Amino acid sequence: MDVAFRVDASLDIGAGHVMRCLTLADALREDGGRATFLCREHPGHLGEMVRRRGHSLVMLPPEPGFAWAETPVHSRWLGASGKRDAAQSIAALGGALPDWLIVDHYALEREWEETLRPYCRRLMIIDDLADRTHDCDLLLDQNLVHDASSYRSLVPAQCRLLLGPEFALLRPQFAATRARAPARPPTSVATRWLISLGGVDKDDVTSRVLRCLREMPLPAETRIDVVMGASAPWTAEVRAVAAEMPWPTHVLADVSDMAGLMEQCDLAIGAAGATSWERCCLGLPAVTLVLAENQREGARMLEAADAVISIDDLARLTTDLPRAVMQLMQPAVASRMRRSCAAITDGLGTARVVQALTAG
Repeated sequence: MDVAFRVDASLDIGAGHVMRCLTLADALREDGGRATFLCREHPGHLGEMVRRRGHSLVMLPPEPGFAWAETPVHSRWLGASGKRDAAQSIAALGGALPDWLIVDHYALEREWEETLRPYCRRLMIIDDLADRTHDCDLLLDQNLVHDASSYRSLVPAQCRLLLGPEFALLRPQFAATRARAPARPPTSVATRWLISLGGVDKDDVTSRVLRCLREMPLPAETRIDVVMGASAPWTAEVRAVAAEMPWPTHVLADVSDMAGLMEQCDLAIGAAGATSWERCCLGLPAVTLVLAENQREGARMLEAADAVISIDDLARLTTDLPRAVMQLMQPAVASRMRRSCAAITDGLGTARVVQALTAG
């Protein structure tokens, strides 16, 4: 199967869209497929990571002076007009007719998709927002927020919908780690923390979180692991703050075995984005921070499912984070949340999506 992905990463967009598409591309390759990524050359574009993972890459050039439209809401993330992007994407395909064109981009909608229709056999959309119309054969929304009624007026009648965390695009090591991980005693004391605020953290919220924790009465044996993305702009600043912490605090960049690291941790502070499904798969209770407006509703649903404690206003971080951390450190609360997390996704979503793509 030949598959093309139209997806971007940047300091504004973050890394999550490209990372989940890479997960799907890796799985398709295991099934004999080949993937080509079409990505615009934004600052923080992650093109080298795509190449390192062994996939083909075509970089779309930057468009200086681009003036974005009012709709879609995220149109400025495209870095070009929809028509210009469509023309460049067609040229990038080079006459190939991929079996699937997979689009993971909040700035693209039906008009762009209709233009690309003649240049692919089938078209799949990965979305989280349900805020615009699409012309597609398959749509994936791995969040808890939306059901079929959210999309029926936005997609063709024959479009298949893959909805919910059972289709979350997780790397296979998460399901494997989940299968082997021993159950934690319900009375265990949390001493190892994971802090992971997305692949970019463009506003350096990580340093603010560390400074908050520094003022808290955590156990003397506490150890903190901080994960930064490959394109994170504040890694040096975070390392400086980490060096001042009263507990061993290790800053790790571009971690390849996130599942193994999560397995060793008791609790987490994380962004309310794609890593939520990784934490849920491994039953890792977390305080989640809403770092973008499009994360707000998903974080609310995860909190309603008793899988996280959500902080949706960073202006209250210094007061809300200590309160949330102390609540999460109660063994009974953490034990209950581990069960709730594990019930949300089993980590086998990528295989289910591959099966849907293979079925045509």
